[in-house]
Amino acid sequence: MKPEEPSASLDLDAAIRPLPAFDCLEHKSAAATVLAQIDRARPALLYRQAAPGDAQPPAPRKIWEMDSSLHCSVIGTCLTSGELRALIGKFHPPLAAKPTEHVLHTIAVAAASRHSLLSKQIQKALDRRHAAARRHFDAAKSVEALRALWAEARQAGEIPGAYWAILTHPLTSDAFLREVFGDVHMLSHLVGAANRADIRRLHQLEEEKAALEAKLLRQEAQLRDGILAREAKIRELNEALSARIEQQRKDAAAAEGDSPAASAVLHGVVADLKKLLDRETRRREKAERRAEELAQSCQKTERAYAAMTEEAAALRAEIDALEMQLDASSSEADAAERLDLGGATLLYVGGRPHQIARLKAIVEVASGRFMHHDGGIEERADLLPGLVSRADIALFPVDCISHRAALMLKRLCQQAGKPYLPLRSTGVAAMLRALRTQSFGERKLAVSASSD
Repeated sequence: MKPEEPSASLDLDAAIRPLPAFDCLEHKSAAATVLAQIDRARPALLYRQAAPGDAQPPAPRKIWEMDSSLHCSVIGTCLTSGELRALIGKFHPPLAAKPTEHVLHTIAVAAASRHSLLSKQIQKALDRRHAAARRHFDAAKSVEALRALWAEARQAGEIPGAYWAILTHPLTSDAFLREVFGDVHMLSHLVGAANRADIRRLHQLEEEKAALEAKLLRQEAQLRDGILAREAKIRELNEALSARIEQQRKDAAAAEGDSPAASAVLHGVVADLKKLLDRETRRREKAERRAEELAQSCQKTERAYAAMTEEAAALRAEIDALEMQLDASSSEADAAERLDLGGATLLYVGGRPHQIARLKAIVEVASGRFMHHDGGIEERADLLPGLVSRADIALFPVDCISHRAALMLKRLCQQAGKPYLPLRSTGVAAMLRALRTQSFGERKLAVSASSD
């Protein structure tokens, strides 16, 4: 079929005109459309499916051969905003104003329903971006094999490429596609809920910190006023005592005969004043101790808040690293987005055995070489010096390595002049974040120059 040429007078309203069956703009989303038809005859989501008697599976499906209820999830999951902006800017008539990301999404969803120039370019961009995933899923010869590959992709977090590979696979059935669509729909809710929970927790901590600081300032002001008042009272009593003693001495010197009763009264007044002075001194000391305790409590709270803020920042950085890795998973991704290790050799010490294969795959995809040592659990510790000498950089998760192995690795790296990176956890996100902070191309160039 010859693609339709875009009209020069096409505007935004024409690009996002509602389709006959489904309309993303009027809140009739793809998920609501599919779920609303569970209890009655549901239309097929794929306009072209493999027939049981076909000798050969048909060619991969095109995006305009899919039901329009799928286009919103395909555009939002499998393409980035930057790619959409580039495609629409090149293959769509000029718009009156710079479009927002929602407008870009709406234009792309509307265009995907028609066999047009823009929909063909969207199809090509999706095929280029997820070529590796499609090659991996092409090995499946049945729906059950596709289901197993989808489960592996979900476990590894490789959703965009796997979703597009299943949508275009000729063996994908309508029932299986509904399962995959439901998984993608719910994953979007889970990711949004997790981000909202982190933001709410951070706001709650900030409010608690502000309340504690205000409370501390009020208590410090009260204690300061109390101490100043007591010191003023003590000075006043001392002055009164001194004046009374001086007056009594003058009276005694002026009297011809000193009466025993007058002496007793004088001693009683002096004793009472001393008791009052001692009591006020004890109260002041108690107030000072209380002020010191409150200051220590405030410092402890500030340290806890700083630690939680640092952890939240680390989690955000790891999420950004994961998103960048997902965006750069295609071989056609921009060089600025791809993680390029420049042929560097990484030594990973410790960690959990079931995660090593995934870490190794990520390093090898990024043009690196991966070596692993379990930290002395099953492998000999005397192998570490040789591994360190062959590595360009060493990494170890602080939550899954023995104290002895960590100290030994640090000492060997310092002796060999090799850098080492402690990771916050054994997860993929922690390693990706650490690797993106390094300049492996400059390091390899420096090592080559020194060896020459």
